[in-house]
Amino acid sequence: MKHIKFIALFTLIIVFVSSCESDFLEPKPTAAIDATSFYSTEAQLETGVINMYDGIQGINSTSTRDNYALQVEFYLTEMRSDNTRTKSSEGEAAQFENFTIEATNGIVENYYTSFYNIIFRANVVLENLGVASAEAAEAFGAEAKFVRAYAYFNLVRLYGDIPLLDRVIGPLETEIAFTRVATATVYDFIVSDLEAAVSGLDNTYKSRASKAAAQALLAKVHLTLGNYSEAQALCEAVMNSDFSLETNFKDIFYNELNNEIIFAIGYIGDIVDDSQNFSAEWLNAVGRTSGVNYVTIEAKQALDTFGGDRTQFSYRVDTDQPTQNQVVKYLPNGDDDLGIAPTSSNPIHAGNDWIVLRYADVLLMHVEAILAENNSTTSSNALASFQEIRDRAGLTDIVTSISKQELLDERRVELAFENQRFFDLLRFGVAQDVLSAYSADNDYNFAATDLLLPIPQREINISNGLLNQNPGY
Repeated sequence: MKHIKFIALFTLIIVFVSSCESDFLEPKPTAAIDATSFYSTEAQLETGVINMYDGIQGINSTSTRDNYALQVEFYLTEMRSDNTRTKSSEGEAAQFENFTIEATNGIVENYYTSFYNIIFRANVVLENLGVASAEAAEAFGAEAKFVRAYAYFNLVRLYGDIPLLDRVIGPLETEIAFTRVATATVYDFIVSDLEAAVSGLDNTYKSRASKAAAQALLAKVHLTLGNYSEAQALCEAVMNSDFSLETNFKDIFYNELNNEIIFAIGYIGDIVDDSQNFSAEWLNAVGRTSGVNYVTIEAKQALDTFGGDRTQFSYRVDTDQPTQNQVVKYLPNGDDDLGIAPTSSNPIHAGNDWIVLRYADVLLMHVEAILAENNSTTSSNALASFQEIRDRAGLTDIVTSISKQELLDERRVELAFENQRFFDLLRFGVAQDVLSAYSADNDYNFAATDLLLPIPQREINISNGLLNQNPGY
């Protein structure tokens, strides 16, 4: 694992780098070097590029000061939706399911600082492009802008107005580090970065940035902003690239870097520094928790009703406690009945890749863009994309119209437990209504202010009054 240790969000660092997956592993860094003097050749700069993805990968660790990054994202997304919950409603994790998150929550803080660390790594690459050839500099710069935009897109949707760091800053530039910038400005920056990424990338990689990944992510940004024609064009550009749905839904998650994958973060089983433990945390008495990201009754009912062939590869009964249901996607220890092999000998050192963007998501975004732009439920182009998703799920009845609710339901069962549901509810403008009803049914404590996470209290404390808190915390 490539580690970066830092104070607050902006100090200079020591970079330790190593490999994590063959699709983006070369060259292999071999030493700890001061980041201020390391980058003097193109090969050295590429280690910094790879280090960005390692930042997203996060550290498989029990230390509260390590950057977990992607490995804790499900808490902030799935477990704040009506899709998942804890098994026993215990500990800090239960704050997410019952909407009682505190500003001192360590997971909220870790995600925030981890993703600013990713941004820092991207900014380091962008500051050192001069050591590479013009061709390599363009590609590395495009990758860095994709990664930076990806990080900011997650942060702005989760925390609202946030500090915007467009370069590496010094330890005395606290005003930049801790001044919250309006959401609209952050989105302008994200769009600019992704447009540059689209222009500068090709489709060489699936576990590094690519043109298609930048197009798909930018389409989702434009959908979030209500720019539907732009989103439609970007989706169609990806649809005209070399991607397709896997015939078997299971293969999406257990045949890694398959035809459906647009962008994934790679992990290697049984290699501590390159593995993940989040999939073990989702199982009873396997990880370090008593079970988190367990399937809600509401999600189970949706999958039973709308899931088709996807259902058996989305959730299963917990054999130790048959009233509970576990996520099947990303099982670290396999399932003989489902024909799923383990990805590691030790489940807490799992090798399941995490899929960030896949082709099915693009097809459903295509439907969303067309329906929203044309206010039509019968567009032939939208129906074709929607039908393709349903056909793969074994739901081959001919669809002649699509409502907003039907599209939301389809996204829920197709992308269940892939950290999409909460963002979908926000983008469709129904989060407050859906989560209010869900909270009432389960005796939780949802309020409108829970649609944003708190700014971590530690960041507010060290900002010396520059950072202010979100309402409700």
